[in-house]
Amino acid sequence: EFLTKNQKRLLMTREGNLESQWEKSEFISAAGKDVIVIGGGDTGTDCIGTSMRHRCKSITNFELMPQPPEERAPDNPWPQWPRVYGVDYGHAEVNAVFGNDPREYAVLTKEFKGDAEGNLTSLVTQQCEMTPQGPKAVEGTEKEWKADLAILSMGFVAPESYVIDELGLEVDQRNNIHAQYGDFRTNVEGVFAGGDCRRGQSLVVWAINEGRGMADKTNEYLVKKREDQLSAKSPFANLSSMSA
Repeated sequence: EFLTKNQKRLLMTREGNLESQWEKSEFISAAGKDVIVIGGGDTGTDCIGTSMRHRCKSITNFELMPQPPEERAPDNPWPQWPRVYGVDYGHAEVNAVFGNDPREYAVLTKEFKGDAEGNLTSLVTQQCEMTPQGPKAVEGTEKEWKADLAILSMGFVAPESYVIDELGLEVDQRNNIHAQYGDFRTNVEGVFAGGDCRRGQSLVVWAINEGRGMADKTNEYLVKKREDQLSAKSPFANLSSMSA
C-alpha cells in the first residue's frame, strides 16, 4: 500500500491536475518519522527511496539473511546469480544524507509495540542464524528500535504447497512449479504455470510477460483439444484408415 498509494497520488487528470490534491488520506507519509523497512530486494529499496523523498527522520532496513561477502563465495560460481554485497540507489541516498548504510543483517522481528491509541512506537528484534530448518533466533540478543512507521517488504521462499500437492505438480530444486519458459505446461495435463510460482520471486513485468505467454499457450491447448474432440465425433473421422 505504501508504494502503490504514493504512486497513485501523482496521477494527473486529462486537464493536468493532481487527482489526489495531495490529500494525506490518499497516501502513507513517512515525513518526519522513524521508519523501519522489513525485507530487502527491489521493493525494499523502493520503500527506502520513497521514505527518503518524504524526508523521514531516520530509516533502518532489516534483512533476515546475513550480510553477503564482498566477492563470490566458492559455492556461488558463475553463471549463478552473484550473492555479493551491493549498494542500490536507496542505500546510497541514505548514506549520503545520514552517513550510514540503513541495512541491519540477520535480524528477526519479534514484537511490535504501540501506545494506548494504537500507534506504533517501537519494534523488538533478535539476531538470528540460518540453520537447515530455517532462521533461528539467538537468545539474549533482544533489541528495541524506535519506529513510527513499519513497512513490510517481505517476499516468499516458494509458492504454497497445497495446490502443488493436491494436483501432484512437479517442482524444481527451489520448490517452484516446474514448467519450461515459453511452453508453461506442467507435468499434469491441462495445467499451466507462470510468473512467480514458476520462476520464483521476480518483478511484476515478468509476471505480466509470463501471464500473457501462458494465456497464449493455454489458448493453443484448448483450441487443439476442441479440434481433436470434433474430429473424433465426425462420421468421416475413420475414413482415412479404410481400405480402398
